[in-house]
Amino acid sequence: MARIDLEHIRHSYLRRPMSDVDYALKEVHHHWEDGGAYALLGPSGCGKTTLLNIISGLLHPSEGRILFDGKDVTDLETRDRNIAQVFQFPVIYDTMTVYDNLAFPLRNRGVAEERVDRKVRETLEMIDLADWSDRKARGLTADQKQKISLGRGLVRSDVNAILFDEPLTVIDPHMKWVLRSQLKQLHRRFGYTMVYVTHDQTEALTFADTVVVMYEGEIVQIGTPADLFERPRHTFVGYFIGSPGMNVMPIEVEGLNAQLGKQTIVLPGAAASTVRTAELGIRPEFVRIGETGMPTKITKVEDIGRQKIVHLSLEGHDLAAVLPESAEIPAEPHVTFDPAGINVYAESWRVELEDR
Repeated sequence: MARIDLEHIRHSYLRRPMSDVDYALKEVHHHWEDGGAYALLGPSGCGKTTLLNIISGLLHPSEGRILFDGKDVTDLETRDRNIAQVFQFPVIYDTMTVYDNLAFPLRNRGVAEERVDRKVRETLEMIDLADWSDRKARGLTADQKQKISLGRGLVRSDVNAILFDEPLTVIDPHMKWVLRSQLKQLHRRFGYTMVYVTHDQTEALTFADTVVVMYEGEIVQIGTPADLFERPRHTFVGYFIGSPGMNVMPIEVEGLNAQLGKQTIVLPGAAASTVRTAELGIRPEFVRIGETGMPTKITKVEDIGRQKIVHLSLEGHDLAAVLPESAEIPAEPHVTFDPAGINVYAESWRVELEDR
């Protein structure tokens, strides 16, 4: 496995990019630790697959360098980087057996047959396909074929990293959960460096120890699932992580107070004196509904089983709150905000608040 350093990486699909808007991938300058499990999370077109393909060598970056354990691999072909890549759709040999599909990358490297057999059988047990080893791949289900793709990445012990490009797209919902759990167990057991591309926040948050959130060609936050939920660095992170996402409303800031229309909200700390026009971000889980506070109107209530999502209008702005399913809602509702959940953003980026 390897530490991956991305040094000032930028990429444009245009021959002569003239400005930032011409870059599909704006500057990325980060390092990922050896043995880490990372998810690249973001909407379609945000640059996550571009970045993954640069790491694998399928794309050469317009600018910058990629290092594996300090070695510059920017100009190396994919085959010389010792990585395994699992794609969105299974890439297997239909005419081969399951066993031979896994054995192929080892035999291709001249590994002794005794070691091939040991590694293949060990991997088949890991991916729960031992009983299918002699079956031709042609007649298998989509999730079984994707397991073979995963197995071909896991069977090699010399890989620097295993890269996954939305590998569960063709898998049914239950099998997605099973395969995610198996990947998590394999990471904990063997410590592979794994980079997993997805637009699904559930996949990212359940698979990765560290989530890399991308938006419009750049990385806007790297953190644990708890970091992304509790302290979103960018309003997009707050919106994209969580269901429903973070409430974001325009405010005017003066000292410890935020003015939202006619309502005054006391902030948990003071923003820098230069911050005036800003946005207040608060997750629905930190919105309290009661008989005191700021008067509001209820526009809709969604009962989703163990919880209710209450949609409100506060000073003309949409606001969502999450309540227990059994919670009673007052006839004349008011809202307050838990100070622990209040964030302030200037030009979409989180502002640090000084303790009161």
